[in-house]
Amino acid sequence: MSIEIPAAIEPIITYFHPVAMWVLFAIVLNLAYSGYKVRRMRSAKGEERKAIVKGKFRDKHYVTASFMLVAMIFGTVGGIGVTYLNNSKLFLGPHLVVGLVMTLVVGISAALAPFMQKGNDLARNAHIAVNVALVVLFGWQAVSGMEIVDRIMNQ
Repeated sequence: MSIEIPAAIEPIITYFHPVAMWVLFAIVLNLAYSGYKVRRMRSAKGEERKAIVKGKFRDKHYVTASFMLVAMIFGTVGGIGVTYLNNSKLFLGPHLVVGLVMTLVVGISAALAPFMQKGNDLARNAHIAVNVALVVLFGWQAVSGMEIVDRIMNQ
């Protein structure tokens, strides 16, 4: 079964996923920064601590991470959907597999939040570790995704 995509919206559908994922990558980098500030707040003293608290990094991190979780799931499903719409098949390759692993990692990261809120340092350290892995994987995905975009543009 093949679905015919109207020519007027085909470029939007084709390039929405890569553009959205680059925006999401920027959001993930911002989350890394706000997460660092939250972590720093735990050991900061005096004026430094007041400044970090005043910046509301904890609240910003939590809200932005919630948005990122949803966006990541939609981005993964959307990328798979667009690939199928454009090709009537999926390509089982590193970009797809790593994208699915990243979505799993984001879920694990979010699942650690309730434990971190209860002061569990192991959960905090695991949260940091999986999110460092996520940033590395996201960087690789950005590069491999641009290779795919280049192939599409040069067909």
